[in-house]
Amino acid sequence: MPADMRARLGLTDLPNLVLSASGCAGAGRELAQFIDVARVGAVISKSIMAEPHTGNPAPRLAETPSGLLNSVGLQGPGMDAFLQRDLPWLLSRGARVVVSIAGQTIREFAGLATRLSDTAGVSAIEVNLSCPNAEDAGQPFALDPQRAGSVIAAVRGSARYDIPVFAKLSPDVTDIVAVASACVAAGADGLSLINTLLGMAIDPVTMRPALAGKYGGLSGPAIRPVAVRCVWQVRAAFPDVPIIGSGGVRTGRDALELLLAGASMIAVGTEIIHDPSACSRVLRELEEELAAIGTDRAADVIGQAHGRTPRGLAWRA
Repeated sequence: MPADMRARLGLTDLPNLVLSASGCAGAGRELAQFIDVARVGAVISKSIMAEPHTGNPAPRLAETPSGLLNSVGLQGPGMDAFLQRDLPWLLSRGARVVVSIAGQTIREFAGLATRLSDTAGVSAIEVNLSCPNAEDAGQPFALDPQRAGSVIAAVRGSARYDIPVFAKLSPDVTDIVAVASACVAAGADGLSLINTLLGMAIDPVTMRPALAGKYGGLSGPAIRPVAVRCVWQVRAAFPDVPIIGSGGVRTGRDALELLLAGASMIAVGTEIIHDPSACSRVLRELEEELAAIGTDRAADVIGQAHGRTPRGLAWRA
């Protein structure tokens, strides 16, 4: 008998707990030629801004050992295009949709949440707090607990009550639990851990930075131990807050490790670039891992590395 891989995201039942992470699958169309997007637990959209955005100059990608640096800069068509074209397409394919939003001011985040509240078919909102704050010299919201909490309060106050709001946190902080605490206190229904780490690569031939923007977000297997640490710390502090765990998930065993650390769901990102069917494969491998340890229900391993089982969470079937 196959393992029970179901999860629950607010009022939405998910067929499984493996999601596509924001930024690596666009709005899902790119995946559709390889897998049935309806079989992914949920598709997390690329971060959507209010207006079309061209992003950063090229080159914007640089490979590193066990990782990828990106400085794409939130390129995208804007919220109008997403709501008119991408969201209807995803829903027509039977996908569950988590919309990642990005803004440069608290007001912009709130406006995006309002737009999504007027739209059917949004399972949850993921708030990309790594955006630069235009009102604070470009300092990312995610690096300051008070700023991060202010964004979440504005989004939660603007979003429809039945749409869960997840705060996506950056590992580039001294105390990620402090930022998580501010977001939970501000009304976050869940947390998404982790976003990329800030990194840099220099081309030894040109002797110049490999990225036009000099710095970029590091993702891929190299950051998985950081993701496990962050998920562990936040789960220990907030045993009843749902967590989407992401960062370097390449295999079912990687996914199991994040579940044991306390993640409620798993998001696969950079691996999709190497293997567009990664979400399906990781799910299959996770089922095999669970069978190997004699467990037939994914929810039963969540947080087990802490020596306790979290109580009564919304994601429990």
